Amino acid sequence: MFTAFLIKYAEIGIKGKNRYLFEDALIHQIKFALKKCEGKFLISKTQGRIYVEAQEEFDYEETIARLQHVFGISGICPMIYVEDEGFEKLCETVVKYVDDVYPDKNKSFKVNCRRAKKSYPMESMEINAGLGEVLLNAYPELHVDVHEPELLLNVEIREKIYIYSEIIPGPGGMPVGTGGKAMLLLSGGIDSPVAGYMIAKRGVKIDAVYFHAPPYTSERAKQKVVDLARLVSRYTGPIYLHIINFTDIQLYIHEKCPHEELTIIMRRYMMRIAEHIAKETGCLGLITGESIGQVASQTMSSLVATNEVCELPVYRPLIGFDKEEIVAVAKKIDTFETSILPFEDCCTIFVAKHPVTKPNVNIIRRHEHNLDEKIEELVKTALETDELIIVE
Repeated sequence: MFTAFLIKYAEIGIKGKNRYLFEDALIHQIKFALKKCEGKFLISKTQGRIYVEAQEEFDYEETIARLQHVFGISGICPMIYVEDEGFEKLCETVVKYVDDVYPDKNKSFKVNCRRAKKSYPMESMEINAGLGEVLLNAYPELHVDVHEPELLLNVEIREKIYIYSEIIPGPGGMPVGTGGKAMLLLSGGIDSPVAGYMIAKRGVKIDAVYFHAPPYTSERAKQKVVDLARLVSRYTGPIYLHIINFTDIQLYIHEKCPHEELTIIMRRYMMRIAEHIAKETGCLGLITGESIGQVASQTMSSLVATNEVCELPVYRPLIGFDKEEIVAVAKKIDTFETSILPFEDCCTIFVAKHPVTKPNVNIIRRHEHNLDEKIEELVKTALETDELIIVE
């Protein structure tokens, strides 16, 4: 029965004179999300409202699901709309709407009218009272509660009259693209897809880089990362995923550097390579899934050692999360089951038995000089053989 949706936003509403830019960005993301939906839609905005109106038959469940992946949407209101054909016609429509949507009418209700069209002959309070009376006469089991109604019937009078009562939660946040672009270091674990999701929720466009180490990591491990990127892309839009062959660099570090420092030094070279790609592609920062103390490479001292090689800021949205909190978000965005598939990434293959937890940056730098003979050439080769996959 629903023919349109009112799209509610929250944070965008406080953007002042720049609000229209965020609204336009949100409309762009809605159009992109609905592009593959069954049916055609007209998306419009007027006076702080964004409407999605079906132009033909459409799949209701699929449409809701896709809208629930658009950052910036705080609520989705399925609604019907009618032409302004007089108050009597409006009453008939409202009575039928309540009958269709609420088979069980033993509930409290309130009518909330918003009269944006000031030429309408009745004022909002009159409309509220009139529609309330009609509903009570039609369905005596209803009862009025103006403070905490179970059924809040919203009526918006504009060029058309819109009627809705349900608000389906959206993901919130800001429209992707309004916050610049950043490079996500994406592994096959639980944390990094969640980190990408959380930064994208603040309006940041996401690119990603994955460090592959064949033959020590399999093609299935690589495909797992592509699958994770695809799941995250439901929220972020297309992700440009850079696959870097890291095998020779890891083997060289393993040969030349102390084993307890392997993870830190490998991580430093990952950050260098990721930053190089980020700068070339217009990214304004790096994103990692690190959380303080979760593993040896994520102690405060280790993070200092990792950060030291970066000029761009490193965003760590999970820094204060424990594992249970991260897993909860992973399950919410449907990446958890893919993340726990038993295909190892390159970090776990080369992990030291007793990794250093309080690395000294000066000592790390000194040991990195052991790599001077070949490391620049190996990094150059890794960058030149970058495999780019557009994931959506």
